[in-house]
Amino acid sequence: MKVTESRFKDRQLHIEDYLQMVSAEQKEYAEVFDYGKITEKSGIITDYWTNNLLDLILRKDNLNRAYKKVKSNKGAGGTDGMQVDELLPYLKENQDTLIQEIRDGKYKPNPVRRVEIPKETKGEFRKLGVPTVVDRVIQQAITQELFPIYEEQFSENSLGFRPKRGAHDALKRCQKNVNEGYVYVVDMDLEKFFDTVCQSKLIEVLGSAHSSMPLRRPFMSASLK
Repeated sequence: MKVTESRFKDRQLHIEDYLQMVSAEQKEYAEVFDYGKITEKSGIITDYWTNNLLDLILRKDNLNRAYKKVKSNKGAGGTDGMQVDELLPYLKENQDTLIQEIRDGKYKPNPVRRVEIPKETKGEFRKLGVPTVVDRVIQQAITQELFPIYEEQFSENSLGFRPKRGAHDALKRCQKNVNEGYVYVVDMDLEKFFDTVCQSKLIEVLGSAHSSMPLRRPFMSASLK
């Protein structure tokens, strides 16, 4: 397993922050799984992180970060009418109930509010679903833990909807390809992809990619309070 120096430092900082939050007993346990020591044994593949994914998602620091992200993004409320400014007092009062519902598999997202925004083509609209602000916090918390898993598996040629990548990078890549002798650039869009994609197959693919990954993140105890 090859780990760059910068990535190693990031993981070490993550571990150090974490160790300050757990009890002495948990700290002793967590220090056993030092990331630097683990990477020395390149053959290690573990399912610990996979099995404890829900606990990692529901960590208080992860949920707090998700709330701050949703708040900073602002945006309109969903079908329940709750606005972003009303989110904090609601979460303070109901966070324990929400977390327990998620753990018990009883949490059900609300229906999304359908809105239409105009496309570049005159007379055409793109349909969007706006989740409730509470659902957006849960989604963001999940994203923050899932994203590092899959981001490292994406192709270097995949430039859309990824951090520090965008249309300008795609144009630069096209220019590079032209300089190498290619003469065509094809711009395509999958019509109604999210409306027609097979959800069960998508979940199967994501699950397969996740479970087959080697360890790339530090171990973390699941009993934070």
